[in-house]
Amino acid sequence: MHGAPDATRASAGGCPPDVRDALSGPWPSIRTPFTKSGEIDYGALRKMIDFMIEEGKAKAVVLTCGDSLFTVLTDDEIARLTKDVASCLKKRAYFVAATSDRWWTGKSVEFAKYCRAAGADMLMALPPDWAHSTTVDSLVSYYQAVSEHIPVMVVTNYLNARGTAFGLELIGRLLREAPRVIALKDDVCGEFIRKAALLAHGRWAMSAGGQKQNHMNMLPYGADGYLSTFLTFKPEIARCYWRAVEARDLTAAAAVIRDYDMPFFEHIIKTEGSFDAAMHGVYELYGLAERWRRPPYHSLSDAQMERLSGFLKSKKLLS
Repeated sequence: MHGAPDATRASAGGCPPDVRDALSGPWPSIRTPFTKSGEIDYGALRKMIDFMIEEGKAKAVVLTCGDSLFTVLTDDEIARLTKDVASCLKKRAYFVAATSDRWWTGKSVEFAKYCRAAGADMLMALPPDWAHSTTVDSLVSYYQAVSEHIPVMVVTNYLNARGTAFGLELIGRLLREAPRVIALKDDVCGEFIRKAALLAHGRWAMSAGGQKQNHMNMLPYGADGYLSTFLTFKPEIARCYWRAVEARDLTAAAAVIRDYDMPFFEHIIKTEGSFDAAMHGVYELYGLAERWRRPPYHSLSDAQMERLSGFLKSKKLLS
């Protein structure tokens, strides 16, 4: 059992060492599974989580607004999903819950209290920013309010449209003014995360938001971990990459990216319905869940499942 670190210690500022350890290396996000009729498949959810912990050896597990398909869930379903994940984990791994990107500050604060009571260890807070409606000042207030009740992880995807200067100003302000913000998941990449990592690494746990090459690009500037897709169905690929990183063998790490990440993601991104439709298909092929997503999101047809299976077998990812 991993055992959740005491989140209250984050009040002094900076990420506690045991939290940083939990968020180091590969850790998975949860893709909400559905039945063909569109109901959340809680049995499959438990099977997926058990696989991540028992086979993937995940030290942390995260819900995200995107991968967890909050876009097609009601607020009540998000709350139940969060509670069920915490119940299934039973503190076997550090649990990062997530807000919806459509919630105002008051609703996000209410949900932060709920998450803490439900057993989450941290909250990935994603504020709404329709038509660039937020300011650095209003975002600092948002993160301060939410993090009063649970340690917070910043997710950067909404900052992409605001430009590097805006995002770096926000991070600098949070480092000074929001001591219970202690982690960051990056989706922007490039110049922004290089500068952000140089600014925040050492104070925050810094993670790349998927694909090993994004983690490798971030590594020289300060990266503790990354969200791993492979950990959810073929964990030996993630472990092979991480062993190479820990050994400082970047040539071997790059070989894993070349042989697995690049062809895999190139294939699934080109799948009709894009990568998430393909990932739900992957889980059906691995016996973890069914392929279905809620309409109007596309779910793979039988013919598309056959093509996906053939690709996975060609890469020795499926027997």
